[in-house]
Amino acid sequence: MSDKCLTAGMQCITKVDHTKPKPQELGFLKGDVVTIINKCQDKGCYRVHHHASGLEGVISASALRERPPIKVDQRHSLMPWFHGSISGQQAVQQLHSKEEGLFLVRESIRHPGDYVLCVSHNGEIIHYRICYEDGQLSIDFTQKFTNLIDMIEYYTANQGVLATKLIKSKPKQGAKSAEEELAKAGWLLSVQHLVFKEKIGEGEFGDVLKGTYMGQPVAIKNIKCDVTANNFLAEATTMTQLKHKNLVNLLGVVLHNGLYLVMELMSKGNLVNYLRSRGRNNVPLQQLLHFSLNVAQGMEYLEEKRMVHRDLAARNILVSENVEAKISDFGLSKTKLLPDDISRLPIKWTAPEALQHKKFSSKSDVWSFGVLLWEVFSYGRAPYPKMTVREVVEKVQSGYRMDAPEDCHPVVYTLMKSCWEEDPGKRPSFKKLREKFEKIIISG
Repeated sequence: MSDKCLTAGMQCITKVDHTKPKPQELGFLKGDVVTIINKCQDKGCYRVHHHASGLEGVISASALRERPPIKVDQRHSLMPWFHGSISGQQAVQQLHSKEEGLFLVRESIRHPGDYVLCVSHNGEIIHYRICYEDGQLSIDFTQKFTNLIDMIEYYTANQGVLATKLIKSKPKQGAKSAEEELAKAGWLLSVQHLVFKEKIGEGEFGDVLKGTYMGQPVAIKNIKCDVTANNFLAEATTMTQLKHKNLVNLLGVVLHNGLYLVMELMSKGNLVNYLRSRGRNNVPLQQLLHFSLNVAQGMEYLEEKRMVHRDLAARNILVSENVEAKISDFGLSKTKLLPDDISRLPIKWTAPEALQHKKFSSKSDVWSFGVLLWEVFSYGRAPYPKMTVREVVEKVQSGYRMDAPEDCHPVVYTLMKSCWEEDPGKRPSFKKLREKFEKIIISG
């Protein structure tokens, strides 16, 4: 593996057995998961944390391989123990072995909206009603939880009000553990090494926090809702398949109080706030052009991978410490937008064919890129100023296009308008847009 691939906080898989380590070296078996701590002075060696033993030691880069993409599908679940709407008798049949601490969770038939925890103890099956009240779950109304994942995690470690700790889950037929797949592929991070700091953002499904993972600065997205967490996990698998310098990097996933996505920290925030807070006096034209090129480069990569973003906008572009723009939420857009519900779409950024016929493509992303360019060159102004969403839809359908932002480079405005062609086939590709911005930057 190239040294360039290895960075602090990254998890890797060992390629061989190394059972006779020298002093300072780490012993390991093929397939073990390790996390890079830092690079050693000796070329090609790294200090790592060994997940199986908890030990730290030195390992050669040649003994490591990158983590494979997560391979989860609809059968994989963060809650394989959740059986849905089954009766108490059916739950007893599922737990027929009466193994101590064997458990499952089902929907309550008598009390819709509540759940039931069914657990085997001393040869009997005990049913605990889980009440849902004021957005929280509880069995005894003293210990409260935000979701089922959090509750099961707690009662696996603590007996609490239960007759026994939860020892082993009874998976629903056909269900597979997403947690096991994450761990096997090296994408499951330990909450013990995660330090939570201040909130830096707030999303529709949870907060975004600043923090560190094994000392490395990170951003942490918390998805607390059970169903949403499962959906987000499915979309996050896409993020493990993609790697580009202009895409925000996913470091891994933590399962604790729901689902945490651990991302590289983009210290200068999103592009809208970056431009608004600094203004045209502090952000020169060349920087705007470089931001535009960065986004075009990242989108060209997604275009090559036949990946559609669906929510390309300046708010979803983040700025790094070295003032480079990177695309975020590129693996989460399907979950976040719920395209069957048009009211949830970002109307002012969405192409006409996507609004009218739900036709999302790389070309609809190009339309959104044109709106993003308008945001960039107006220093973070909201597009279609002083127009309601309804007015935007009606006017765009009748051929209206926004005027150029103040002092906008004329060639850039020409590119914007090309992105807003009514016929998607007439819009440029991201490859062509990337080439155009490179030429503009070179020409000065």
